[in-house]
Amino acid sequence: MGMYLNLGNAGFQSVRKGLYVDKTELISFINGTLGTKDKLTCVSRPRRFGKSYATQMLCAYYDKSCDSRELFHDLKIAEDKTYEKYLNKYDVIYLDITWFISTSKNIKNTVSHLQEQVTKELQGLYPSVEEEGSLPMLLSKINEATGQKFIIIIDEWDALFREAKDDTDLQKEYIQLLRGLFKSSQTDKMIEAAYMTGILPIKKYGTQSALTDFREYTMISPKKLAKYVGFTETEVMQLCEEHNIDFEETKRWYDGYSFSKIKSVYSPNSVVQAIQNEEFGTYWTETETYESLKIYIDMDEDGLKESIVQMLGGARCPVDIGTFQNDMTSIKSKDDVLTLLVHLGYLAYDAKSESVYIPNEEVRREFIRAVKAGKHTEIAKMVLASDRLLQDTLNMNSERVAAAIQDAHSASTAPNFYNNEQALRSTVRFAYLSCVEEFKDIQELPSGIGYADVVYLPKKNSTMPIMVVELKWNRSAGGAIEQIKNRNYPQIFDGYGSDILLVGINYDEKTKKHECLIEKYKK
Repeated sequence: MGMYLNLGNAGFQSVRKGLYVDKTELISFINGTLGTKDKLTCVSRPRRFGKSYATQMLCAYYDKSCDSRELFHDLKIAEDKTYEKYLNKYDVIYLDITWFISTSKNIKNTVSHLQEQVTKELQGLYPSVEEEGSLPMLLSKINEATGQKFIIIIDEWDALFREAKDDTDLQKEYIQLLRGLFKSSQTDKMIEAAYMTGILPIKKYGTQSALTDFREYTMISPKKLAKYVGFTETEVMQLCEEHNIDFEETKRWYDGYSFSKIKSVYSPNSVVQAIQNEEFGTYWTETETYESLKIYIDMDEDGLKESIVQMLGGARCPVDIGTFQNDMTSIKSKDDVLTLLVHLGYLAYDAKSESVYIPNEEVRREFIRAVKAGKHTEIAKMVLASDRLLQDTLNMNSERVAAAIQDAHSASTAPNFYNNEQALRSTVRFAYLSCVEEFKDIQELPSGIGYADVVYLPKKNSTMPIMVVELKWNRSAGGAIEQIKNRNYPQIFDGYGSDILLVGINYDEKTKKHECLIEKYKK
């Protein structure tokens, strides 16, 4: 076993000793691509979404220098008809690009350092093969002499493009290496399969010709690999049951990524951390300082501020993902920023409506932190004003609440969307941002005869009252309160033991004024 050639299965052994969710059906998928024109796979996901776990699993399964039967015998892959055929049958080359960057004397030497180290190990295993000047040439010579094909696994393939984004000479050298491995007349002879991970997709890099044969699976379009992006709802429900964790709270914090084939995908590292710590928190975003998010928010591309405000209020914003060049430097529009944030995991993408949204409570809080610390002082002031609004609501100060909603509506809504009921709903949800600490935000809760527009339900052990908010357009705040009573929305909360505040809000399209009425519900 070596450092780069046939690492063995120690990595996957450590994975299995922890809290483990069986994702070995991915091996079945890769088995189906071996030796075919689909054998080159590139998966892009945010940090801490299990990319390295997958590469360690694939190494353990294919590596012929070890016996991994005991690691896989009780997992789903063991039931697959291809399981025995490919188990521990290949020479596996594992390249962690971030490792090579950190161990090179200078980042400019990364590609030459990589080739030197891997070539040295290959020559130790195949001493009869004459030394060649490059890694692709040596692999070709080994195949010619022995018939041996390799599986190449590259983790964080795009790290050089992120760490040396201005060094075009280094990037060209790296691309040249990849071209020799994956886009040459020798590729089919010497490469049985390749599995590459990264944060960003590869399709639109200016020098991407070396990589066009890869099949891509991204946060925009994960296709049939969607269930491997994170944890599925079924997997999370099972984990919550096994570890006595509140599933609904787990869903609120870490769910929200949705794809055409899998409607509910959870941030895996965050779920695991919450279970192990027995406490909900912003675990995934701790691995990415909010500074990175703040940088992109502060770019202030046209219309970006309005989009952020609308999303903080719970709305979805349309986006054109086609303009994004798949790098962190060629940002030319609001759509580019929003698309980048999808790939970084800060936003989720709905392909059906071609819109983006903040996926869950964990990321929502990161946005609030970034806004407070960023250049958009007007948004930051609105976030701070939310604290006062909540207190005014609890104090039943209707006039101050109406004034606060008025300010939030004016600041958070683009003029062409101002007279819009969805804009009012988003404004109200944004204005009550401070409720995230003490309340669960529920929209259109079915109760009585109809649906309550917005309900703020106190979390467990909270002393806060339940707040039932009804919105009206060109009507009256009093009429909103009467609707809550007449349709008996509060009946669903019988037995909760909490006080209930009824909040009616009306917007008059002609006067451009907001009206509010607050009452304590008499049970």
